[in-house]
Order: sequence, then C-alpha cells, then structure tokens
Amino acid sequence: MTQISGSPARAVPSPGAALGSGVNDPSKSEASRMIDRTDVQAAAARISDRVRTTALITVDDLLPGAAVWLKLEQSQHTGSFKARGAFNRILATAERGGVPDSGVVAASGGNAGLAVAYAAAQLGIPAEVYVPENAPAVKVAKLRQFGAKVVQVGQRYLDAYEAASQRVAASGALFCHAYDQPEIVAGQGTLGWEIRQQSGDEVDTILVAVGGGGLMAGIAAATEGRAKVVGVEPKAAPTLHEALTAGEPVDVEVSGVAADSLGASRIGEIAFAVAARAGVRSVLVSDDEITQARRELWQRYRLIVEHGTAAAVAALITGAYRPADGERIAIVLCGANTDPSDLG
Repeated sequence: MTQISGSPARAVPSPGAALGSGVNDPSKSEASRMIDRTDVQAAAARISDRVRTTALITVDDLLPGAAVWLKLEQSQHTGSFKARGAFNRILATAERGGVPDSGVVAASGGNAGLAVAYAAAQLGIPAEVYVPENAPAVKVAKLRQFGAKVVQVGQRYLDAYEAASQRVAASGALFCHAYDQPEIVAGQGTLGWEIRQQSGDEVDTILVAVGGGGLMAGIAAATEGRAKVVGVEPKAAPTLHEALTAGEPVDVEVSGVAADSLGASRIGEIAFAVAARAGVRSVLVSDDEITQARRELWQRYRLIVEHGTAAAVAALITGAYRPADGERIAIVLCGANTDPSDLG
C-alpha cells in the first residue's frame, strides 16, 4: 500500500468514511450508501489544504432587483469542481490503510479524468485514465501533462469504462468514479459548505448545473435544511428531470452544446437518492439559452465558462427559474475547460 504524506495510515475514522468491502470495485455497490452533512464536513477537513477556496462574489445586474452571488469554482485546480471529489476519494482511502501500489484508475476524457490525474500527481501516486479513442487530443495531452498513463479504448465512454473496470479487477487499483461514489459526492459537496460559510448562511437557493449529479447531491447534502438546491439541465440532457418524473434513475438520450461536460446518460444513484430526500427540483433550458448565458458571463464580467456551467445562469436570466421577492440566490460556475475563441 502507498502511504501519502500527511495522511495517517490508521486515522480515527471520519464521519461516513467507512464504505465496507469492495472499496476498489467500480460497480454500483458503493452508491447504495447515502451521504449527509457530516460526510461533507469530514471531506472539508480532509481536503482543505489541497484545494482552493474559490471566491463568492455578488452581482447586481444579472437579474434586476435580485440578490445574486456567483461561486467562481471555475478557478479551482484543473478548471472545475472535480478536484474536490478526487482528493477526498484518494485521501479517505489513505486514512483507511493506504492507496494500493497500483494507484488509481478513472474512466473519463473530461473534467473528472483531469481531476484524478492532478490529485494523483500531487499525492505522488500512479494514475491511469481510460478514454475513448476519439477523445479530444487536447484533453489527452493535458492528462499526460499531469503524469497520468492514458489508455484509449473503443469509440464510446462505455468502452473506456469497461476497460477501466477490467484493469481495476486485475490490478486492485482504486477506482475513482466520475460522480457516483460517496467520497466523490461528499468532496464535491465541500463547495456548498464553502458557500454557507462565505455567505454567512444567508443564501436561500443554489442553482447548479446537473449531469451525473455528484455536485448537485453534494451541495444538497451540505445545505440541507438551510438552503434549497435547484438542478439546471439542458433540455437535450435531462437526467435528473427524467429520474424525478419516473421516480428512479433512467437512461436518457444526450446531445447538445453542453454534452461534453453534462454528458452523463443517467443520473447517479447517490444523486437521485439525495435529490429525493432533500427536495431538489429540476428546471430545463435550451441550447440557445445556454449559449447566450455563456456569452453574457463573458460580456458582463469577463468570466469564461463551459456551456454546461452556463446552464445554471441561463435558468435565472431566462425565467426558467423565477425567484420570489427577496430570495437570495447563489449560482455555481463549476467549470472553465472550454475553447473561448467563440466568445468574441
């Protein structure tokens, strides 16, 4: 087992740390365990010296008459919130006895893969990231810059995921799911915990884009009983919306301008369970509305974000979400790994 500096091999278990057997199994077995605020608080303590505390700024012209904060998580390491979950997953495993010598494995050509590669490099452990053969060359190059071994397999994400699963079974490596493991979700939830602290617990509603739902679920767990969470999705990728309608996670067709970051075809089991428990609702926005919101962020505030991130802003400025009088709103800007050349 690889020990990580600053992470004791046998620390006193943090709340929610024990996952039982099968910790390296990339199956859905881990997703059966719910998370709550204590898991998020434990994650916040665990990763505090590894991630950035990103700014929470007020804006007075996004929606006239409304109190709005923007959480600038696009300035996080690797350009998205995903570093929070990656660090928490690896460090929690280290607390329980050490990361396997074979290191960590992920299946993602996007933000999740970048975060796992970065966290592994910072912690001095090997990482393998499985991506489809048609993954963008720029993202593959970035993964390699972080020191990860990149394995390109098949034409679909599912092909890469299956190959990663086989590698985990053969090597005993630690699997880092993109969004559906308790430690991943709790790590993402530290963003919501920060919003509470930075706002003095004065936020009423948090708008956040939803793909697989890990960020939404983490924030909902962190703020449950204090603020409501609204998941915003493209009409072309309504994973949460369809799950809430069906009463369970279901497969959906995914397309549109935000598919590179909100491309999950099914909401995570943890995300659905937390959303149902915490009363998270879903609103939908169109590709044109997302594109315009992304442009508005650049033109008004010189903020560059991904299309998926802009979905949360689109919900407010288009009226897909209509706040009550006096309602205090925070919008999470969760990622910036995008080509800005079309912003003018």
